[in-house]
Parts: sequence; C-alpha cells; structure tokens
Amino acid sequence: MAQSSSDKVLRHVVLFKFKDGTTAEQAKKVEDAFRKLPTQIKEIKGFEWGTNNSPEGHDQGFTHCFFLTFASEADRAVYLPHPDHKAFGKVLGPYLDKVLVVDYWTQK
Repeated sequence: MAQSSSDKVLRHVVLFKFKDGTTAEQAKKVEDAFRKLPTQIKEIKGFEWGTNNSPEGHDQGFTHCFFLTFASEADRAVYLPHPDHKAFGKVLGPYLDKVLVVDYWTQK
C-alpha cells in the first residue's frame, strides 16, 4: 500500500551529551525548559523525550533524546529561529558538551 505525502510527518530528533560535572538538578532544568516548548511554539505537532537506557554501550555519552514532530519544513523553519527556542538554547548552553540532530520525513 502506497503512503501518500499527506501521511508523512517531519521528525526532528535531538540528542544531548552534557558536560562532565553537570548535576541532576541542572539536567532537570534543561529537561523542563525543553518540555515547555510545545506549549510555546504551536508548530510543534508532537513531542516525546526520554533518557538513554540502552544496555549496548553505543551512546557515546549522549543521555537525553528529544523527538519533535512537524507537519512541514515550513513549520520547522518557524521553530528553529523562534524566540522561545532561542531562549531554551541559553538555558542549555552552559551544560552542553555535544548535540546531535537528525531530521527526516517518515517512511512506511
């Protein structure tokens, strides 16, 4: 069965590796700030997040995964420079060692 383009959504996957010495309280501050974004930016159509619990040992120090869904590239283009997204970046910045971002259109 063919998938129509209207069935596809744009996923925005963000992984964080925190700097050594980042406390649980500081990581929670980042988590809380990111979790607020869907209430601040209407273009975010879906949102999930969690922390790594893989037993495989391939995480390369990345501990947090945030999974956002957009209906279109235009919606993502609103999100990326959005003032609330930029404000989140200021909360994250002092604690961030590395970030990995992957965006893709869903396929079935």
